[in-house]
This record gives sequence, structure tokens and C-alpha cells, in this order.
Amino acid sequence: MKEEFIVLKEFRNFLMQGNVLDMAVGIIVGAAFSGIVKALTDDLINPIIAIFTRSANLSSITFKIGPAVFKIGTFLNAIINFLIIMFVVFLIVKGANKVREMTHHDKDAETPAPTQDEVYLKEIRDLLKEQNKENVE
Repeated sequence: MKEEFIVLKEFRNFLMQGNVLDMAVGIIVGAAFSGIVKALTDDLINPIIAIFTRSANLSSITFKIGPAVFKIGTFLNAIINFLIIMFVVFLIVKGANKVREMTHHDKDAETPAPTQDEVYLKEIRDLLKEQNKENVE
């Protein structure tokens, strides 16, 4: 019985970690974003493509070989959705890398030069290390 509580407590701690919560938020936002991309594809991109293909809906583009029906339009919609989502992910990662790069440069720039007292303390430390080496030998 006590082991069950320990497992539940560990599971709760696992769920409350930042990574798991971030992942859950990412999945929820991704699902919502997927709906937006689907609407963009269906309501804006498909009509533009329809100007050239004479088909108002890409998903209606099919061809048959015997009894088999190949839904090329549905596949094309999925590819368009994927490319849009991956482009947005690319932009997000690119922006995050730029921010990370800027923060690393700021940290490097903020490192102050050692004070005179720090220089003296380092010299004293090094002299003591040398004396200890001589005493040990």
C-alpha cells in the first residue's frame, strides 16, 4: 500500500516538472494551430489553386484504377498543411536561437574585469599552492 502512494507521488512530481507541462502546453497549442492551418489551406490556398485546376476543393481531386480510388487532393492538402506548420516551427526555432544567442552575448559582455583585490588574492592562492607542493615533496 505504501509503495502505491510512493509511485503516485513520483508520478505527480513527474507531471509537475517543467518539461512535461511545457510539452502539454505545446501539444494543446499545436492542436489549435493545426485547425488554423487547416482553415488556411481549405479556405484560402485551395481557392487560389482552384483558379488553375478548375476544382474548388483539392480533396475532390481523385483518380481511379479499377475499383481503387486514389485521393490525391487529400494528400496534397496534408502536404500543404505540413509545409505551413514546419515553416512556422522553423521561424519559431530561428527566433529562439537568435534570442538565446543574444542572451549569451550579453552574459559574456557583462563579465567584469577582476578588481585589484581579486588579482592579489589569486596571486596569493597560487603562491600557497606552490608552497604546499614544495612541502609535500
